[in-house]
Amino acid sequence: MKPEDFLSRITATLEEIEAAGLYKRERSILSPQGTHVTVDGRTLVNLCANNYLGLANDPALIAAAHRALDDHGFGMASVRFICGTQDLHRTLERRIAGFLGMDDSILFAACFDANGGLFEPLLGPEDAVVSDALNHASIIDGIRLCKARRYRYANSDMADLEAQLQAARAEGARFILIATDGVFSMDGYLARLPEITALAGRYGALTMVDDCHATGFMGPEGRGTPAHHGVRVDILTGTLGKALGGALGGYVAGPQPVIDLLRQRSRPYLFSNALPPAIVAAGLAAIDIVEGADDLRARLFENAAYWRAGLQDAGFDLLPGEHPIVPVMTGEAPLAQAMAADLYRRGVFVSGFFFPVVPKGGARIRTQMNARLTRADLDFALEAFRAAGKSTGVI
Repeated sequence: MKPEDFLSRITATLEEIEAAGLYKRERSILSPQGTHVTVDGRTLVNLCANNYLGLANDPALIAAAHRALDDHGFGMASVRFICGTQDLHRTLERRIAGFLGMDDSILFAACFDANGGLFEPLLGPEDAVVSDALNHASIIDGIRLCKARRYRYANSDMADLEAQLQAARAEGARFILIATDGVFSMDGYLARLPEITALAGRYGALTMVDDCHATGFMGPEGRGTPAHHGVRVDILTGTLGKALGGALGGYVAGPQPVIDLLRQRSRPYLFSNALPPAIVAAGLAAIDIVEGADDLRARLFENAAYWRAGLQDAGFDLLPGEHPIVPVMTGEAPLAQAMAADLYRRGVFVSGFFFPVVPKGGARIRTQMNARLTRADLDFALEAFRAAGKSTGVI
């Protein structure tokens, strides 16, 4: 094969993706992230950001970032152990740990990196990971990078989880780690943490939870799904890129020896630049806000209930749930794409989700609530959904 044949094969693959209605396109937003965004000169109601508490353009976070630019500079130009650690980094790590009730935490460029660098330093071939089938891609990839034996259980199927724990024990696993999302982001389902932690206790297993779609707004003071369920887990991973300001940055929080070993051995941590000071300072400001943001959390869940009820009354097929993620099911990818395009024309910004992000036949419009959306915003969007649903045949 010639080198040009490589690009020909890639081009053919792209054409196949396009023909199947699975091609993802990006629209350029010309405004700050918020409840309304400007795209192509039009202002749209935004229902597809992870900006749960509306902090992505919050003045307090912007001010904190400006101060850090003045006091600490623009970037670190280094990894942490060489010369990339500032006082701000350790302040935020301790703040995250205290917020989550853990010994310590460690910052990464993103939670994808946190999950990708978590398993390999902690687990060897004598150990086992038992993972929920719907876990985020970053957990799946992180598990692939470690040498532990892998077991998978059907989503939130506690009988299957127990069977996999039994299998891991029967095959002589030294340590067993159960890995799960706290919230399964494509569906808005909450992991059954009370039952998971009970099974972990029964079989002497550890628990790891990715809480990206919960930290800041689920549970008392926004401390996440373990707090929501009133249980403790061993390791928490999460992000600053959703409810905590919406920029970037991830973390692992847990027992001190775990965090200390990750500082020594976790490859994404060791070989990636430290987070920029402005991001770290804004993260500190975000935690200060969310601890006292009961009003924002209440509005977020009021909005979610109102939105869900309106969509149900209109006749849409929804996945059940209590989370601010409300998926509107379309089944096939071209239909999800067509409805998203129709809604765009009507002034609502959403995205179609389809394979490989969700299983084939499970295409959807994943809507997400924001505490700063007004009732007028939601009513406008509901009317657009009704019209688009009828014009595309979704309802």
